[in-house]
Amino acid sequence: MKKSSLEEQSLQKDFLADASWRRKTYRDMDFIMSDEGRPIRVLSEMLAPGETYQKEEIYNTIVFFGSARSKGRAEVEQHITRLEKTAQNGDKAALRELKTAPMQLKLAKYYDDAVELARQLADWSQSIVQPEKRFTICSGGGPGMMEAANRGSEQANAPSIGLNITLPHEQNPNPYQTEHLSFEFHYFFMRKYWFANLARCLVVFPGGFGTMDELFEFLTLRQTGKIHLQMPIVLFGREFWEGFLDFKHLLKWQVISQKDLDLFTLHDDPTEAADYIKHCLTQEFL
Repeated sequence: MKKSSLEEQSLQKDFLADASWRRKTYRDMDFIMSDEGRPIRVLSEMLAPGETYQKEEIYNTIVFFGSARSKGRAEVEQHITRLEKTAQNGDKAALRELKTAPMQLKLAKYYDDAVELARQLADWSQSIVQPEKRFTICSGGGPGMMEAANRGSEQANAPSIGLNITLPHEQNPNPYQTEHLSFEFHYFFMRKYWFANLARCLVVFPGGFGTMDELFEFLTLRQTGKIHLQMPIVLFGREFWEGFLDFKHLLKWQVISQKDLDLFTLHDDPTEAADYIKHCLTQEFL
């Protein structure tokens, strides 16, 4: 029996409404999350931060790198006190951890110095009359020295950026970064792009593999002229850096040149480092 014209129209309408082929591809999450959709995901991580920073008139950043495992002195001292009480009861794990306490306190000093340095720089930047010429504190958005940088900026009542990344451990977003300026990246290379793209200064505190990865990338970009700006690179904590890396050893082996040693400076005092950075940024950009 032949269906009526109205019934056919109704069935056709229902089919078109439910048909999967009518979905717009940019709304098809199966495709977006597929291998073929990867270029779109990469482009999203390239374009979205730029749109935000242009809208907020953020064109210059001071980037802080350093260990995600560091904490402030007050927090470390409280933790040590708890360990000592536990160790009195014969807790072997607490006794083992207490052996590392002196180094935890050393690292804590640098956390506190990072807070102070970021505070001074953010406070100075706020005094620049033209907003588009200000320098925004930028970190990796996680704990440790990254947290210290964002924290110092908050103490100066200034906004700051956190370029977070999804990792199995260590990368928990700190509460001091400015939420609408911060992003969560999936791709390391796109996160690196945004670190470098707006960077006008790099400050590197004691850290591990991730910190060294970022430091040597910036040094290479400066050495090869890919970054043409006279960007100051400050290594903070002479004891750490001279104990870890003998740059003169690289010179002795002739794998770097004498002028490469001018790509960075060593500092131990937050105010001294802040004065040096402010001088360099004023000369180059203001």
